[in-house]
Amino acid sequence: MDLSGKQILVTGGAGLIGSALADRLVAENRVVVADDLSNGVRESVPHDVTLVEADLTDPAAVADVLTADVDVVFHLAAADKYVDTDQPRKQFEANGRMTYNLLERMDAVGVSEIAFTSSCTVYGEAPRPTPEDYAPLEPISIYGASKLAEEGLLSVYAHSHDFTVYSFRFANIVGPRFGAGVVPDFVEKLRADPEVLSILGNGRQEKSYLHVGECVDAMCHVVETASEPVNTYNLGTRTTTSVNRVADIVAEEMGLDPAYEYTGGDRGWTGDVPKVQLSLEKLAALGWEPAQSSDEAVRRAARELIALES
Repeated sequence: MDLSGKQILVTGGAGLIGSALADRLVAENRVVVADDLSNGVRESVPHDVTLVEADLTDPAAVADVLTADVDVVFHLAAADKYVDTDQPRKQFEANGRMTYNLLERMDAVGVSEIAFTSSCTVYGEAPRPTPEDYAPLEPISIYGASKLAEEGLLSVYAHSHDFTVYSFRFANIVGPRFGAGVVPDFVEKLRADPEVLSILGNGRQEKSYLHVGECVDAMCHVVETASEPVNTYNLGTRTTTSVNRVADIVAEEMGLDPAYEYTGGDRGWTGDVPKVQLSLEKLAALGWEPAQSSDEAVRRAARELIALES
């Protein structure tokens, strides 16, 4: 679909990706952000975007923000964006409830286009690089299980209610916002103690990192180009970066030379997938490739985060 002259609802639009997406879309569209600000930051929402503070687990709140004049929903809201959560049942149930509420309301008012931010965690520990048609999908974290369940709901509405669905299975998205993720974690730790950096696991975990600017570009490209009932695409880079390399890059950008201490083991937490690399062949066939490598995305994000408080 053409993303111009549209009325667009962005859920979770006060977060890292949502706020960047809203900023990109508002140049040619009317954009409303719905966010309960549990993970998002009010100041991140662009000034020319309407922000509605809303709990999307409440059907009445969804009805208030999702009206018949909406052309497309970008659903980025999540109850807890941390893969390693201390409230797994709450995370699973709230995420599923938000998605179901949105889909029911869309069906009721005749809105049929939805883009959803899923995650590479739906794959579990899969062969690399992992293509979108890899099966069976066996996530090892509640976060991954919740994303897979939400993809299932979206599939039902695509095939049984004539929706068009765009699902994005993200690698690690980085950019100029503190919050979840290894890059902001290392920046904050090194500001607190420039001499020693504590690293979860053994530091040899290796994953792809994509800058939020390129992530938003890819999302918009898929929505404007793909046209199947269910359009599922990996978003990432063709390269990977180890946790040790992330630490090196952050330390270099901060002008530090800390000693590294490790918590041990081959993964940082229960449900962590130590090695992740996504296949980008399907995305490339649609005409989009990342301009930056995983290392370059990490370095750019580190510089942005360091500059925030310098």
